[in-house]
Amino acid sequence: MPDDGSVDTKALQKEAAMMKLEGLIREREVHEIVPLPIPDAEILARYEKLYTGAISDVLREHVLMDQALPGYLQVLRPEKTVAGFAFTVKSAPSTRVSGELTFRTHMLEQIPREAFIVWDTTGDTEGTLWGGVMTATAVGMGVRGAVIDGGIRDTAQILQKDFPIFYKYRSPNGSLGRCLISHYQVAVKIGSVWVRPGDIVVGDIDGVIVVPRGIAMAVLERAEQILGNEKEIFRWVAEGDSLQEITAKGGYF
Repeated sequence: MPDDGSVDTKALQKEAAMMKLEGLIREREVHEIVPLPIPDAEILARYEKLYTGAISDVLREHVLMDQALPGYLQVLRPEKTVAGFAFTVKSAPSTRVSGELTFRTHMLEQIPREAFIVWDTTGDTEGTLWGGVMTATAVGMGVRGAVIDGGIRDTAQILQKDFPIFYKYRSPNGSLGRCLISHYQVAVKIGSVWVRPGDIVVGDIDGVIVVPRGIAMAVLERAEQILGNEKEIFRWVAEGDSLQEITAKGGYF
């Protein structure tokens, strides 16, 4: 690193070439958010008519068994189903204070409408990364929801804004002097789930699930089909069909 603290790009490129890191860098740091075949608002509205269990079943058909975020995450608005496009944030415990507010401001300026904030705190258990001011800012920007793998505070203010959020714990402790944002719009890992910018994130009373962007339409259409099938099964049950009759007609339990 040069004396002025800036990044020596040529040195980094040389290091990557020597250690053959290009593939890993592409996987973790380069994210091309490809356009979807239908408008963003339409695909999110359709996903919000589903539920996370049905989406998980479809992802299993794609041999994706680890797309649900950890079950310890709590939901603040259990009556809501929310879908959005992943905007990822990475922070870590730190005692450093200088520069944090400037970096956070830059990050906020990059968040698009329809985003679903996915925040990896690197296991922080002391501070809170989300509160009332962040909520008011996010709502004004058209952010759809947030999942914080760490702490939140100002819960009453968040509830007043009717903002869907999933979180690990609550605490009055703020972030300054306890944790530091280091990256955004990079691949993050929460539990066993890799989340990449632009993935579709859906949260409801059962938890949060991540749909890789490249299969978003296929998963949506199949999950909608499953919902239609389930309506039939519920009707057969209500009409008193036997288990054998329901199974013979393609039903399941």
